Amino acid sequence: MGLLKVWVTILMTPCANFLGRKWNLLDLVTAGMFLSVHCLALFAPFYFTWTAFLVAFWLAFLTGFGITLSYHRNLAHRSFRVPKLLEYLFAYCGVLALEGSPIEWVSTHRYHHQFTDTEKDAHSPLKGFWYSHMGWILDSSSRFGRYGGLKNVEDMKKQPFYVFLHHTFMLHSFVLAGILYAVGGLPFLVWGVGVRMVVVFHITLFVNSAGHTWGYQTWNTGDLSRNLWWLGLLALGEGWHNNHHAFEYSARQGLEWWQIDLTWYIIKFLEALGLATDVKVPSEAHRKRMALKTE
Repeated sequence: MGLLKVWVTILMTPCANFLGRKWNLLDLVTAGMFLSVHCLALFAPFYFTWTAFLVAFWLAFLTGFGITLSYHRNLAHRSFRVPKLLEYLFAYCGVLALEGSPIEWVSTHRYHHQFTDTEKDAHSPLKGFWYSHMGWILDSSSRFGRYGGLKNVEDMKKQPFYVFLHHTFMLHSFVLAGILYAVGGLPFLVWGVGVRMVVVFHITLFVNSAGHTWGYQTWNTGDLSRNLWWLGLLALGEGWHNNHHAFEYSARQGLEWWQIDLTWYIIKFLEALGLATDVKVPSEAHRKRMALKTE
């Protein structure tokens, strides 16, 4: 009976999140886009080819690193610097993940750190696992109404390239979808768009939901952030989330040798080439101050 109650709660929570509130045009467009991509992914078994699978695999890595390396560690936290042209190239890879423009994504994430696991946090699991996973994306009034606009990204709003992407970010994914269809037909479209986007979407969203629900804490962050090994693997190092909330400025999130952090390895490679500079990591003194007391 107890297990049945848990599953009923899990299944009914999304309905509670979506029903009984007003839906605006942006919510409907977002929901339609999510539904379309997920429906497209359902055709994957019928259009499988190894070439299409490899296209999806490499595009997932490319756009995934666009989120983790560019949107998150470079733009949101300024944990390292790269030449401006390279910064823009990495950000464009993130745009193709269709998780929002760099300005919007960075703004939401900076607010998340400012108000972590409080009423003003856009995607805290305090409002339910499903809300922290997807519900917040489909509730723009709540998401944008908490802060009164994009007030914490003035550094990006001054750059025409990011302003352009903010107004056109959806267009670029449609162009990519057209190219994939022209080159490889439905197999490339289904796998390179549908499957790839669904996988990258949910891996990113699990950082917000699972990363604040399951796992363990090493650092005294005063919030619900957790380190979760399987999420660290899937999310290219982002799953070491308690590490991240303890040292949000750090370019390295897998702080132990055994905490695999693929995004950090790319940053270190760029640093070795002289392309990444001002790479920030926590000092030993800061680590000692943040460590959970064992007594």
